[in-house]
Amino acid sequence: MNNQERISPEATIRSCIVVIASFLVNGLVFSFINSYSVTYVYLLKRLEDAGVGEAASKASLVGSLTVGTTFLMSPIAGVLVDRIGIRTTTFIGGFIATNSLLISSYFTHQVEVLYVTYGLLYGIGASLAYTPSLAILGHYFKKYLGLVNGIVTAGSSCFTMFMPYIVDHLLVKFGLDNCLRWEAALSAMLMVCALAFKPTYKVDKSDMHKSLAEELRSLVNIDIWKNPKYVIWATMIPLALFGYFVPYVHLVKFVDDRFPKNDGKILVTCIGISSGIGRLISGPISDYKGVNRIVMQQMSLFVIGLMTMFIITVPYFSILLIITLIMGLADGCFVSVMGPIAFDLVGQKGAAQAIGCILGLCSIPLTVGPPVAGWMYDKYKSYTGAFLIAGLPPMIFGILLTTTRCVRKRNMEMDIEDKDPNEPKLLDPMPESYRKEDPEEVC
Repeated sequence: MNNQERISPEATIRSCIVVIASFLVNGLVFSFINSYSVTYVYLLKRLEDAGVGEAASKASLVGSLTVGTTFLMSPIAGVLVDRIGIRTTTFIGGFIATNSLLISSYFTHQVEVLYVTYGLLYGIGASLAYTPSLAILGHYFKKYLGLVNGIVTAGSSCFTMFMPYIVDHLLVKFGLDNCLRWEAALSAMLMVCALAFKPTYKVDKSDMHKSLAEELRSLVNIDIWKNPKYVIWATMIPLALFGYFVPYVHLVKFVDDRFPKNDGKILVTCIGISSGIGRLISGPISDYKGVNRIVMQQMSLFVIGLMTMFIITVPYFSILLIITLIMGLADGCFVSVMGPIAFDLVGQKGAAQAIGCILGLCSIPLTVGPPVAGWMYDKYKSYTGAFLIAGLPPMIFGILLTTTRCVRKRNMEMDIEDKDPNEPKLLDPMPESYRKEDPEEVC
């Protein structure tokens, strides 16, 4: 290996900093979202004390709007990454998330306002921070992308292990208002993490006279939707996620009802622990040649659905602990291969928007699930039907992902050769309109 092929210590350090920053972004964003079941209990009691009708569905809607908006905004986050850069997009996201929590702390008695501030605004900020944290990994890692993606996405699991207890402590000691202000202070770390996200190439802006069609084409990468495997994947995954977020919102309340002598927060911690382990294990496995990452995702969806349905059948809390540990392992596998699958299907250039688009499509089922479960609880005072219905879509549509094998993967190089030579080569993972800043930056 000659000197030009070696990776410089500076590039290695920079890569490590990117991983740490992405780890923190994932941890901060999703630990708050995953810990909403703790906040949900306090908000539900406040609404019930105020005599608000259908309190369970309204309180759950606040949290589901957060996760739904996080994914809904991902396509826009992907476009912004391409237009204004990964670092700027992440910083703006951190700024919005921090201020949304701060504003929410002054309106905790008005659930309609929380729909906008805690639900929509925080979701927007979280999305603008989260999507770039995955997109940046493809700039620095090639061979070990699955491993690194597993490490980074394990950030949400690691933080989720202890965040429910931190949030509960803040709620008990300071109340809901000041708890949100503490969360705002922690979210400010997202803006610090953004400073580490320096891409390995940047757009050459020398051509400032594009036609309208060319400008629109460069703004939205429509070529990813000409890939039949991606279309199937981006259709089945959102359909499979109806009910996916239901346990994260309603599990603590379910334990209060079914096992009142036990602490439901430990179940969220169990999911966080096993999900982190699942991500660290699944990431390296997905890097091996011959391993089908989509099959790994299918298996994880089936297990998630099955365990969700088993929740309402358990007679003992100890069995429920085992179920949540298994669910967490499957969740870790599902999440860890999302980014690598996108890179597999569309290449590096289209990955940011491919990830953004599928997360955006996931927003609707993730938003609808918890309020529907809350409405069913308001009506029947039981979670039996809600958890049974929530477990079906992951199993059904996870199986239907097998249809991706019925189509051939699009040959990107052939497509580029068949195009007009004057057209932009949008599917080239490193097109000529991009220039590398430092050939030693990519690991």
